[in-house]
Amino acid sequence: MGARDDCNGLALLEERTAQIKDVHLRYYVGGEGRPLILVHGLGGSAANWGGVVTRLVGRYRLLVPDLPGHAGSAPLAAAASLDPFSDRLDRLADLEGMERAGVVGHSLGGLLGLRLAVNFPQRVSALVLTASAGIRSSTREAERYLNLAAILRPTRRYGRHRVWISRSPVARMLVFGYFGASDPLAMTDNAVDGFLSGLDLHTDTATARRALLQDDPRLDLERVDCPVFLLWGARDNQITVEDAFEYARRLRAPLRLIADCGHLLIGERPDACAEAIEDFPTGVVHERESPRSHREGPPEPG
Repeated sequence: MGARDDCNGLALLEERTAQIKDVHLRYYVGGEGRPLILVHGLGGSAANWGGVVTRLVGRYRLLVPDLPGHAGSAPLAAAASLDPFSDRLDRLADLEGMERAGVVGHSLGGLLGLRLAVNFPQRVSALVLTASAGIRSSTREAERYLNLAAILRPTRRYGRHRVWISRSPVARMLVFGYFGASDPLAMTDNAVDGFLSGLDLHTDTATARRALLQDDPRLDLERVDCPVFLLWGARDNQITVEDAFEYARRLRAPLRLIADCGHLLIGERPDACAEAIEDFPTGVVHERESPRSHREGPPEPG
């Protein structure tokens, strides 16, 4: 069984809700310093970032949302692509007064960070892609995997039994092994709880999954003009380091591999992740003009 965290990071932030266009979102905000948005992955929640939040809250003004359809946020009425998801994130940042912010995205959250940087370039000062989806998300192989993962990934019943899973080595291995963590038994109890928390509240992860399968960011990477940094688990069996290398090549971005980590590196090694985020200039604001009339994002159908 893993060690205990000193604190559940989200407890350091204020929980808020807001109506953002057509969707009711739950999110967490707090801390002092440069603005930084943390975006979780498919099937996750804001609680995934608990360990990282603990280590960053003293240096950044953090905004940590539950994505639409996930945990405490209501689903989008309709979304054929990831653009409506990025639009709601942009509007939420606007509501919280984050005119320019660094964005750190894990898995699907990384791809949403890319969409933010492309659709709303004046919003994103810098971008950290953490085990980011996207390179092979539109392939048949990815479709088969995501459809299978929708069946096998931690579900509502896991959320209801998260205390037992945290305390059972066998359950940890079954839930988090191979495609999740490199060593599930080394994860702290709070990290395990963070990845299971909110699962019983999900209302619609399928919309995000379908939109992910339709998205190929390689078509737009040349439009990303903010600094980008890549952070990856060296033993990620879900989104392998080959994708990290391709992102690094196409974006001309530095890449840091974290040893003995799988896909859930933000929970496996939150100290190393936080240190890498702090090493990168996530709060950089360029000297160019940054007008507030920046909502030139793509129009939504209907």
